[in-house]
Amino acid sequence: MSHLPPATETAPATPADGDCSDPAIRLHQQAILSEFGVEALRGDDVDRLLQRAAELCAEGMGAEFCKALEYLRGEDMLLVRAGIGWGPDVIGTARIGADLASPAGFALKTGRPVISNHLENETRFRTPQLMAEHGIRRAINVIIANRDGAFGVLEVDDSREGMFEEADIAFMQGFANLLGGAIERLRTEGLLKEALARQDLLAREMSHRVKNSLTIVASLLALQAKGSESEDVRRALNDARTRVEAIAGVHDQLWRHSESGEVDLALFLETLCAKLQSGAPGHRLACRADPVHVHADRAIPFGLLVNELVTNAIKYAYPEQGGEIRIRAERAGDRLVLAVSDDGIGLPEDFDIGRASRSLGMRVVANLVRQLGGTIATPRSGQGAHFHIDMPLAG
Repeated sequence: MSHLPPATETAPATPADGDCSDPAIRLHQQAILSEFGVEALRGDDVDRLLQRAAELCAEGMGAEFCKALEYLRGEDMLLVRAGIGWGPDVIGTARIGADLASPAGFALKTGRPVISNHLENETRFRTPQLMAEHGIRRAINVIIANRDGAFGVLEVDDSREGMFEEADIAFMQGFANLLGGAIERLRTEGLLKEALARQDLLAREMSHRVKNSLTIVASLLALQAKGSESEDVRRALNDARTRVEAIAGVHDQLWRHSESGEVDLALFLETLCAKLQSGAPGHRLACRADPVHVHADRAIPFGLLVNELVTNAIKYAYPEQGGEIRIRAERAGDRLVLAVSDDGIGLPEDFDIGRASRSLGMRVVANLVRQLGGTIATPRSGQGAHFHIDMPLAG
């Protein structure tokens, strides 16, 4: 990322010395750089990006070797994280000193690219053992950096005679800059994913605690109901208990299954109906729901609505004996249709939910429908009571 002049063995070459290389080679390098730019934007694995950069950089430079070095701050060493041309035990293992006496270390510490075309005669730097073992004669280094600081160094090496030129620095620095940006992006995305995972964990833990607290409240209401001598009080307490349990059911699903604050409506209704069925052994509850996900803020009033309508049917639909109660939730575009029906004695002839003010349950139903932004109808077709609620899926 640095714009400082490179550390070279000699003064910068003039055009007559060959610094302006074959235009076809430079065009090929630009094509390679453009290709890698797309990969850097889409890549999701640092090691794959480093390896791909090393391969393409070596190709563009016509070089035998290339390596991407990661700076290990605690050790003040450079780790060969990726590369091409090296022995099988080099990648991920070999280390090079990050001090000013090594070409890569000099580039890292000064932020200046380094060109050394005659390592055997080099007086500025020592030749790292790894490069000596592979007969490296010339090297060029540029720093890989971003807003987080220096990640490491990108280095091209060759064992053959030849000259790396200053024009090569622009090509290599392009790779290094793309790598630095990609590494920063992946690091930021990783931190964001960790934060979201932690937030999700905290939300699930909160739902778990709320569910446990509501379960305790429901148990206390059940105990109070059993200990009361008044039938009206027992009925009121049991009604309150089923409402609390309906809310607890939403939080139970959020804790066990949800990763987005949404509730699987089919699973939720199945669980709720099973709970209501256990308290009404003389009846048969038939529940069917489309696979729809709704936000918890809507699942709670929806669950309370189903609880009120089913509880009402359990109490009043079949005075003499039990019967079937049907619960159906279907998706219709961006809306949800809830139908609760039975084959019992039906609603009174003059029933109007808007005027059913004497019934707490019906007042609760009317309020919940308004809260959900829906409409409720009680069609008179067929035997029994039929409640039909149409509401938007999202609030």
